[in-house]
Amino acid sequence: MGVIFDEELKKLRTRFMEMGIDASEQIYKAAKAFTDHDSALAREVLATDAQINDEEISLEKRALKLMALQQPLASDFRKIISILKASNDVERLGDYATHIARSAINFDKKNHNGEIEKEIEKMTEIVRQMLEKVMDAYVYTNEKAAYEVADQDLKVDMIYVTEQKRLLAAMMKNQAAIPALETYMTVIRNLERAGDHIVNLAEWVIYIGAGKLVELNPGKTDPDLVKRKLGEAK
Repeated sequence: MGVIFDEELKKLRTRFMEMGIDASEQIYKAAKAFTDHDSALAREVLATDAQINDEEISLEKRALKLMALQQPLASDFRKIISILKASNDVERLGDYATHIARSAINFDKKNHNGEIEKEIEKMTEIVRQMLEKVMDAYVYTNEKAAYEVADQDLKVDMIYVTEQKRLLAAMMKNQAAIPALETYMTVIRNLERAGDHIVNLAEWVIYIGAGKLVELNPGKTDPDLVKRKLGEAK
């Protein structure tokens, strides 16, 4: 392809990387707002909610224009399509950050549970590591890194299942605490879903390199995997 196409594709990838960085920052701020009981920080997340949505729309317009005007070869077409599809997954990460921020504002901190909040911090850190690695994998079409991201998601799933059981048991013991416990359930669910969407991003990296779509989510390829891993950890 020509110089103009290469420049436009480079701009598209740069915009996509910036969108990923913004999503990572939103997730960090939202989770920190929740575990620190910081309503002001949570409102900051909500105030910038539209930013990632706008970035996705702008990226989509650029990608469609590039395909329409330049008629890319198959390998370049895959690069554009992957960014177009993956930007939707990144936008969903922004949505999850918003949901967590709303939970931070509505949560009654007098019912907080320090142990669960530590696990939320762990989940957040893993999710952000996954996102950073998958964005790097995009830059270099690093399929090995993409598979490693999928492996990391198993850690997120294990924490989610463990804490879900803990929360359900706590609800049975103390019905008065159910509203607070349900909020914790919402937050860990949003982080678990964020991990799933980052695995989707990893799948698009494989698509760029190999030209095929693969299922990398460990929970889908082996539904009993998390249960077995938790059994081994005991």
